[in-house]
Amino acid sequence: MGSLLVHISTGIENPTRVALGLLVARSALGAGHRVDVFLAADGVAALRPATLDAGVGIGTGSLREHVDALVAGGARLFVSGMSAKARGLGPDDLGGLPVTFAPPDRLVELAFEADRVLSY
Repeated sequence: MGSLLVHISTGIENPTRVALGLLVARSALGAGHRVDVFLAADGVAALRPATLDAGVGIGTGSLREHVDALVAGGARLFVSGMSAKARGLGPDDLGGLPVTFAPPDRLVELAFEADRVLSY
């Protein structure tokens, strides 16, 4: 199987698009692919527990259900450390989600390691 990087920079003002990125990542994981998800810019706010619990995309599902399935399935979650800091989001604000805070160069590495990259 292949590897997929899903880069989500859309904010929660568009929960359908955020949920779509997570749904595609979840679908790839379910098909047996290795999946990495990198949230940056306004997308980092989607990982706040209250946002995950309330966020639902039109026809694209629940943010919480997608993230929980990704974590359970072994997908790696990355958060832009710069984007998170600018939005007041730190490790203690994520409700125990297993995420790695990473700089832009890590996103570049992940993109070159992946067979395919999708951006939402």
